[in-house]
Amino acid sequence: MFSILLPTDFSENSMNAITYALEFFKYQKAQFYFMHAYQNEFYDHEDLTSREVFEDVLNTIRTTSQANLEKLLEEVKSIAPNPRFTYHTISSYSTLVEEANLIAEARNIDLIVMGTKGKSDERHIVFGSHTFQVLKYVQCPVLAIPSNYTNTQPKHILFPTNYLIPYKRRELKLLSELAKSYRSVIDVLYISKSDKLSIRQEDNQAFIKNTLKDNQVNFYHEDSKKIAETIKNYIKDNNIDMLTMVNTQHSFLEDMLFPSTIDKVSLGLEIPLLAMQNSARS
Repeated sequence: MFSILLPTDFSENSMNAITYALEFFKYQKAQFYFMHAYQNEFYDHEDLTSREVFEDVLNTIRTTSQANLEKLLEEVKSIAPNPRFTYHTISSYSTLVEEANLIAEARNIDLIVMGTKGKSDERHIVFGSHTFQVLKYVQCPVLAIPSNYTNTQPKHILFPTNYLIPYKRRELKLLSELAKSYRSVIDVLYISKSDKLSIRQEDNQAFIKNTLKDNQVNFYHEDSKKIAETIKNYIKDNNIDMLTMVNTQHSFLEDMLFPSTIDKVSLGLEIPLLAMQNSARS
């Protein structure tokens, strides 16, 4: 059984990610946790003008959060009356990152599914600030869904790697299970000016091969130094439906996203991103 965390700010983008997850896992047994963390929303509230109204404003936001979650749950049950699914709601006076980490640990979450953007939906950015924080700081795999994206059957998955990371079996097993659901082909792409691998890289490649042995996997090499441009072109030229990357030090994902400001991310993603966190959780 999968355990899926679905953070929401009750925007159209978050609802699109929720709908995507319900459709993607419709043939699986799954527990869904719908979570609204409202601490930042509370401190930014226009009625919080003094310490005297602190509790009143907090109670209002807490009540609204719980009511919106109940309304969301009713909508979810109407669009996905699936006997394989179990639903839970969590309303928390906390930050998104703090609460997501707590739930991931306490509930042994396999995957967080959320929109690439929230309420702001600014066109010139790839990832909204909340999604960016979750990708960077939450110790759990994240599946980020672009606005209005609806293709829930990824037939072709791209997995770029430099083979320098000692991958966690749990993370690769998640990729394997997600790919098996739709008999997806996984292209493992090594981008380097040299096609020769070190012993470390050979061992990490062998680990990937062994862990993904139940999947259809192709191993390719691209002779290039331009990582982001090469990935972008590969996605376009090969009709890729999902991009998988590992978020850790010295990874492609870190190189492309984290040294940049949010609104200058070079990879203009229009497909879902599965960001595996190389988590140490068992």
